[in-house]
Amino acid sequence: MNQIPTFDYIKETHEKIKPYIRHTPVLSSEFINELAGCHVFFKCENLQKIGAFKARGGINAVLRLSKEEQQMGITTHSSGNHAQAIALAAKAVGTKAYIVMPGNAPDIKKNGVKYLGAEIIECEPTLEARESAVQKIIDEKGATFVHPFNNYDVIAGQATATVELIEQAGLLDVVMAPVGGGGLLSGTALAAHYLQPDAEVIAGEPEGAADAVLSFRSGKIEKAPYIKTIADGLLTNLGDKTLEIIRKYVKDIITVSDDEIVEAMRLIWEQLKIVIEPSAAVPFAALLKHKEHFANKRVGIILTGGNIDLGKLPF
Repeated sequence: MNQIPTFDYIKETHEKIKPYIRHTPVLSSEFINELAGCHVFFKCENLQKIGAFKARGGINAVLRLSKEEQQMGITTHSSGNHAQAIALAAKAVGTKAYIVMPGNAPDIKKNGVKYLGAEIIECEPTLEARESAVQKIIDEKGATFVHPFNNYDVIAGQATATVELIEQAGLLDVVMAPVGGGGLLSGTALAAHYLQPDAEVIAGEPEGAADAVLSFRSGKIEKAPYIKTIADGLLTNLGDKTLEIIRKYVKDIITVSDDEIVEAMRLIWEQLKIVIEPSAAVPFAALLKHKEHFANKRVGIILTGGNIDLGKLPF
């Protein structure tokens, strides 16, 4: 796919990946609705295969490769959830996955990649180190690189979560997702635009990794002023493809502190009785920070994942 995905392409993608993914539930809570002052519908991608929405985009991108490309193997770089998505996709088509992961990636995510049979190549926790390691694999193995987010097939796959959310929850006034590299937010924005053009798409971003909000305003890819957040899944900069879509179809990006993320995360654990990782709580934290904007609205939130080290809970 070499252009922004159309609605027809997203619908086709949804049918293509259905045999490989879970149709995750949408949950709500009267307590949360009263607290937030609006009606909130949580799309539980923490219950997706590999414990994260990333399975959707990874599967679609790998299924779209030619048989020859699949046979040569797949490579990517990721701190966790996309790594597991590509490992899962490679296993589904019967090929080898070579996953570059920073040495400080959470053990639960490394273990998930190993369990799916992929080979992990560890590197320093910098984008330069990741890209260098991936290039070496491409040169030596002939593997095909699947970018974690700056890839239209990945974006189309992520869009299917919002297609399902709107089917399950009905008409929404606002759709929310967190933003790291922007693959999910791009897909969310496209699906909402095609299905409900009047709905607002609003993202949440950690204050300790606030690059997307700067890029959103300036129109060029910016770096965060500093990196320090509990939301380890959102530490990546936007790409050119995701920035273009986000600037066109996203209404706003709201930044939140780690304390606000932890409070939102705790509320979801307590009230919905489900496990989510910090990154998944970011859009709900953004809603709680600006309740007045969402008053009495119907709000859909993508809960992105549940891969958290239970020995390092923040509460």
